[in-house]
Amino acid sequence: MYEGICCAGFRTALRRAAVAALILLLGAWALGAQGVPYSGQDVAPVYEGWQDNPDGSFDMLFGYFNRNQEQELDVPVGPDNRLEPGGPDRGQPTHFYPQRNRFVFRVRVPPDFGNRELVWTLTSNGRTNTAHGILHPDYYTDNIVIMNNQGAGGSGGGANFINNNTPPKLLVAGAPARTAVVGQPVALSAVATDDGIPQRREVPLLLPWEEGDALERRIGSRCCPNSASGLRLSWFVYRGPAEHVAFDPPQFAQWEDYRDARNSPWSAGWAVPPIPADNRWTAEVTFAEPGQYVLRTLAHDGGLMASQDITFTVK
Repeated sequence: MYEGICCAGFRTALRRAAVAALILLLGAWALGAQGVPYSGQDVAPVYEGWQDNPDGSFDMLFGYFNRNQEQELDVPVGPDNRLEPGGPDRGQPTHFYPQRNRFVFRVRVPPDFGNRELVWTLTSNGRTNTAHGILHPDYYTDNIVIMNNQGAGGSGGGANFINNNTPPKLLVAGAPARTAVVGQPVALSAVATDDGIPQRREVPLLLPWEEGDALERRIGSRCCPNSASGLRLSWFVYRGPAEHVAFDPPQFAQWEDYRDARNSPWSAGWAVPPIPADNRWTAEVTFAEPGQYVLRTLAHDGGLMASQDITFTVK
């Protein structure tokens, strides 16, 4: 255990440093975004940081960066997709959506984990990458850091009154393990509620070119994470080939698609759909091929999220 990592002042300093580093990194990313290949590139696992728990244990947070603009990749748990120690399966995804996907899963480690490392090794499109999780104070991640990285604080962070936000509450109907038959739709149902923080807003499609000039405008310009906020819920494939899975109605993208007029919460012009009656979201899923799939139900308010997984054995 590192001395002083629970100091509130130290955490505040870390948050400021993280936001400053984020601005620099996103500026560099924006310069190269137009040259992102559509396919053929690898997926880089990302260690996002750690959080402490009341019982003294720690959660290590991971995400990934699929370097492709369009190609989605499947890497089953095993030699090419493993976490150690304690693996190879520590709850990581096997289906990888394009571009940046943050805070995708967390791995709990015991209070005496100390200076050891939790390593995620991922091989895709012929290249092997690793992410090394350590409990160093520099990697401490609180909810403010998570929300600003998600874009809830607006471009540059700190806006939209996010300080007191809590994650949505989520209840998925039905058993966590189910069976299905190829070609036969299966009903999905979930109830989600939220505290109303951050305030509901969309990413503007048209932004002022300069302050005070409402006539000259540009589309979708931003340098830092900026996403729509307000309670939303969707289903997506967490494990298994997504091309064999169809949702009705179609679900919006969960990955950071910053291109204008896309069906993604990070896309300029996207607004959170209305909350359904009784806060109950419903859909149907149909599988085109047999096998085992994991669907994730994700309730998100633009900054923080709650999720539950359903494992389907499809015959």
